[in-house]
Amino acid sequence: MPDPLNADDPSPTDLSDAEIQQDIRRGRPFSLAEAIGQEAGGFMKGESPVPKLVQAQGEAIQILKANLEDLEGALQQVLIRWLEDDTIRLSRHVDEPIEAVKDLLRAVLASPETLYNLVHQTDVLWGRLYDERPHFQKPGQTPHPDDEYTHESVRAALMACLQRLETVEDAPPEA
Repeated sequence: MPDPLNADDPSPTDLSDAEIQQDIRRGRPFSLAEAIGQEAGGFMKGESPVPKLVQAQGEAIQILKANLEDLEGALQQVLIRWLEDDTIRLSRHVDEPIEAVKDLLRAVLASPETLYNLVHQTDVLWGRLYDERPHFQKPGQTPHPDDEYTHESVRAALMACLQRLETVEDAPPEA
């Protein structure tokens, strides 16, 4: 037993972590598994176990939900599915998911064919959700009076969402 009055005897508080580790290993046989385990112990220190792309996807979905006005919910669900499926767009904006959402909205708004496809998929989902026959608007055709999602209403919703996202980004940071 170390003498507390003798300054030459190392007390447990004087031992460094490395010395303690060395003392523990002294009487044990070498094991590759243990060596790997020792080295990997700090591998994820400070990191999330959720991959960055999955984190960006979750953030992008939350951004879309918070900024897209869609009372019926079908448009939002279709856009979420498009975001989830578009890993290339998300991987380009993994550090700024808001940019992935804005990029998707701009791409839809820039292409009439993509917009019509979005409206068609939204109408199909709306019909399933509400167990009703959807009204499909063809390009250049006036919409049915009971159509929940028309080309123009979806375009307006996407533009309003994009405008909100651009306004949020232009706002000065809070102090």
